[in-house]
Amino acid sequence: MKKTSEITKEMKISEVVQKYPKTAFVFIDYGLHCIGCPSAVAETVEEAAKVHRIDLNKLLRDLNKAAK
Repeated sequence: MKKTSEITKEMKISEVVQKYPKTAFVFIDYGLHCIGCPSAVAETVEEAAKVHRIDLNKLLRDLNKAAK
């Protein structure tokens, strides 16, 4: 059985970008330019979406699409 990795709301932004570099473009497209700042190490995808008033489910769909 093949196990697939998926980006989840609990993952840190820096973790997502490090593991899936193409997701940096998604974050930037959403106006989340924090991918290189210190807060990216501590902030989860969910927290960033909430602070920036972004639809979390849509962001996760787009991140996972970019990661494939």
